[in-house]
Amino acid sequence: MAIQEEHFKKVISHAKEYGFIFPSSEIYDGLSAVYDYAQNGVELKNNIRNYWWKSMVQMHDNIVGIDAAILMHPTTWKASGHVDAFNDPLIDNKDSKKRYRADVLIEDYVAKIEDKIDKEIAKAAKRFGDAFNEKEFISTNQRVVEYIEKKEAILTRMAKSLEKEDLADVKSLIEELEIACPISGSRNWTDVKQFNLMFGTKLGASAESAMDLYLRPETAQGIFVNFLNVQKSGRMKIPFGIAQTGKAFRNEIVARQFIFRMREFEQMEMQFFVRPGEQKKWYESWKETRLKWHLSLGLGNDYYRFHDHEKLAHYADAAADIEFKFPFGFKELEGIHSRTDFDLSSHEKFSGRKLQYFDPELNESYVPYVVETSIGLDRMFLAMFSSALMDETLEDGSVRTVLKLPSVLAPIKAAVLPLVKKDGLPEIAKEIVEDLKWDFNVDYDEKDAIGRRYRRQDAIGTPFCITVDHDTLEDKAVTIRFRDSMEQKRIPIAALRELINEEVSVRKWLKKIQS
Repeated sequence: MAIQEEHFKKVISHAKEYGFIFPSSEIYDGLSAVYDYAQNGVELKNNIRNYWWKSMVQMHDNIVGIDAAILMHPTTWKASGHVDAFNDPLIDNKDSKKRYRADVLIEDYVAKIEDKIDKEIAKAAKRFGDAFNEKEFISTNQRVVEYIEKKEAILTRMAKSLEKEDLADVKSLIEELEIACPISGSRNWTDVKQFNLMFGTKLGASAESAMDLYLRPETAQGIFVNFLNVQKSGRMKIPFGIAQTGKAFRNEIVARQFIFRMREFEQMEMQFFVRPGEQKKWYESWKETRLKWHLSLGLGNDYYRFHDHEKLAHYADAAADIEFKFPFGFKELEGIHSRTDFDLSSHEKFSGRKLQYFDPELNESYVPYVVETSIGLDRMFLAMFSSALMDETLEDGSVRTVLKLPSVLAPIKAAVLPLVKKDGLPEIAKEIVEDLKWDFNVDYDEKDAIGRRYRRQDAIGTPFCITVDHDTLEDKAVTIRFRDSMEQKRIPIAALRELINEEVSVRKWLKKIQS
């Protein structure tokens, strides 16, 4: 656990030092849980968004995209249930005066049980070697079985209590588990209370006439209220989807873990409209499709797992998370939800407008059911960044810090480096930059020794370093260095574009989903 904490600290410091993420308004001592994406961070963020958009919209004939406004009519949030039900259960420690989400305290306790299970499995795997059967061990080892039963009992009880809004039992569970405040170590807790997470604002020229509005807490409602507009103007036939990316805002009291939980964040969502009764089929289909998208980035199965929800949201009949192995444990990265017809039916009721689809095959009108896929762009950024950052010990004993991002997402695709700042080498290097920048984001660097420049590019995740040397004057070739292997090859300048494109093209990476 200590190693993971150290790695997470390094992630945060590296993100700032190398121009990925800065604390917002830092010269004014910052603003809690609000961050700015810096020059390399915005490129990585844009590349992730583009990778999602191409796979979700461009590669599907029956999915289109929109960009709905952040501000919406306030009745939207009454219809969606956010005004009445968008709450977090909060509990205060009387000694430290710190406020916590009650469910997160319990989930952190469960995470410690999961760590114990992992340690037992690791010990057994070491002991039995190749003969180790993990599945059999988990189902038969008494200690592991007890840990799993305890974990499941805690999560089931918490889910039922939250569903019934039995906040007294949530507090009782915290007390029975003897959960202490992480700061004071005290178990002196207040009662659990619900807190609405929406940010309020005003629309109007004067305080007397201003209308109360909210900053949207999710992007999905902008899709639902535009359902008929999109369906009719695009002549869409069910099943079809509407996708969008954009900012959302939540007044998180316990914002933490860097950009994992922020007050201002970005979502990438798609709502897929289907016939009533077919939602479970599409729900399973989208679970599979979305996991394939994640796996296409090459991190491997060990980084991902599905978590089926015990406690369902008020609108859902099925829900699962794709969880990612962050430095602080497995946490939600993407949600896949079968939302039934709750949203459209509710907007019908509150607006007085029909939001139905006439199905020519069935010769009837109905309110479609919805399957949602929703991923946090900032969480996806953290997932890619934290898993890519590593220290490697080289053959000569030195250590390099390298950000092994999937090359399709890397902020800078290639750096062009003249060996020295004279003899016409910078001029050739700049010509290469001028040529490549039409297709790729490229960098030019002539400062410091070549080895130090390589290290700087390693640290920001650049897949290729192109060195222009004196031989280039004669043979019109350059040395290209590969980030991950550190292998170097001599290739003609004319072959650069094709080589780089072969490695970084979205086409190449997304093709893995189809294989």
